[in-house]
Amino acid sequence: MNIKIAIADDNSFLISAVKEKLSFFEDLNFKFSALNGSELLTKLEDNSNLDLILMDIEMPVLNGIETTELVKNKYPHIKIIMLTVFDNDENIFNAIKAGADGYLLKEINAKDLHSGILETLNGGAAMNPSIALKTLKLLRNPINIENRKDQEDIQLTSRETEVLEQLSKGLNYNKIAENLILSTGTVRKHIENIYKKLQVHNKIEAVQKAKRNNLI
Repeated sequence: MNIKIAIADDNSFLISAVKEKLSFFEDLNFKFSALNGSELLTKLEDNSNLDLILMDIEMPVLNGIETTELVKNKYPHIKIIMLTVFDNDENIFNAIKAGADGYLLKEINAKDLHSGILETLNGGAAMNPSIALKTLKLLRNPINIENRKDQEDIQLTSRETEVLEQLSKGLNYNKIAENLILSTGTVRKHIENIYKKLQVHNKIEAVQKAKRNNLI
């Protein structure tokens, strides 16, 4: 068995470390490495006769998740294992969505890396136990990730948050103005801005989305 492998990582020291782990096994044949996704795609144009790519996530020019999606679209026969130090929920979620076949942490030992490669090529999904657990949680409740993205995009001022909190209590514009020592016109303007930022059309939608994103 001759398994042809490429590595994409912006750290040449880590590329060497992974190559060393692969060298312990006669069935693993390292073909080439790339320092970013763009370089990997260029090299694949010359040689796409690969079985598997070990892909870093954080790379300049073109990161591992973007590259995975492009590789999978153009070379669907190539398996991709994310090999990264990052095990946060969003990276796992995005890597799986992009088409990654496995997700391992760089601290993995040579034997487990070899097993993970074989498992992936045999139709499985290589994952560290901690990653597998996170993935199960994401599959059960993927909405958390989507909401987190929304939350990052929504930036309310402290005054808008105060107005929104008052609004969530069912108070009318006049009462909110009185409580916050503002004019009714100012309150109305704040609420218009809140609706625009939250991309909603009424008070109920605004309050629901704000609560969903932990804004109030």
